Amino acid sequence: MYFASDNTSGVAPEIMAAVARANDGYAMPYGDDPIMERVRAQIREAFEAPEAAVYLVATGTAANALSLAILTDPWGAVFCHRHAHIEEDECGAPEFYTGGAKLVLVDGAHAKMSPETLRKVIARVGSGGVHGVQRGAVSITNATENGTVYSAQQVWALAEVSKSYNLPVHMDGARFTNALVRAGCTPAEMTWKAGVDVLSFGGTKNGCMGVEAVVIFDPAKAWEFELRRKRGGHLFSKHRYLSAQMDAYLTDGLWLRLARAANDQAQHLSQSILSVPGASVLHPTEANAVFAAWPRAGHRRAMAAGARYNLLPGSQAMEGPDDEPLAARLVCSWSTTAADVDALLTAIRG
Repeated sequence: MYFASDNTSGVAPEIMAAVARANDGYAMPYGDDPIMERVRAQIREAFEAPEAAVYLVATGTAANALSLAILTDPWGAVFCHRHAHIEEDECGAPEFYTGGAKLVLVDGAHAKMSPETLRKVIARVGSGGVHGVQRGAVSITNATENGTVYSAQQVWALAEVSKSYNLPVHMDGARFTNALVRAGCTPAEMTWKAGVDVLSFGGTKNGCMGVEAVVIFDPAKAWEFELRRKRGGHLFSKHRYLSAQMDAYLTDGLWLRLARAANDQAQHLSQSILSVPGASVLHPTEANAVFAAWPRAGHRRAMAAGARYNLLPGSQAMEGPDDEPLAARLVCSWSTTAADVDALLTAIRG
């Protein structure tokens, strides 16, 4: 009953097998391996972007921070939601890798920015001349940190605001595939056709061992990214082990199947938890994360039975009235089963 994160799951067997195959013999380092050529071709085909520059790194934080560094000056502002991963969970890496760019936060229900609010925040920045940060870039998280999803049309609406100020758009897609299968559009429709300039395309949270792709739709920025990746310590020598993961991930639609499996179990969990007396779902369940509250007694029973998930906020105490609702974040992965969900609900009910 592991629902703490999609990072708690293992590696999909197809991907583990691909890594083992890549271990045979010798291969050129630093991304010059032949598997990387297949990865580049697969991503360009999937995204209908034959000129896109494609690079691999091992973590989502590296993908985001390096991507923003090629889009933003050190004196620039990166506009993102208050609960974006780059704001809450990257230890200042975007600011560090950009050389000091400032994250300017935008509010919005369920961790989603609206075009109107984004426009108001952008308009306030840069009006102080040399005394204030200048407008730099916009970063959209899809799926969001509250488990909601921007449709392709909603991404375009935000990008349209960004482009009206001549700002590039970055998408944090650590859970891009979960968002994609929910939205029911093509990768191109969710990204460059909707105005996205650079995508952090996640694999780690969706069955890979540890790999993320950075997809740069304007190859003019490619060389700068290569230099920043090397200077930042994220150019792998034995790169073939990154390539092998992403190659298997993209082969025969595995990435889409894994995301659908996680999303389906999140829907099952979200609907089932509403059957618990006193329970509520706090944000729409649109990807693979469920945010819900239910009485403290049910939390005690679940945790005693071995369930692992996170109270949110973590400051909530397990001591207190049995019937007081406590909020939690539960994340389903590619390997979560209906039996896992049912076991959790049985434990909560007691």
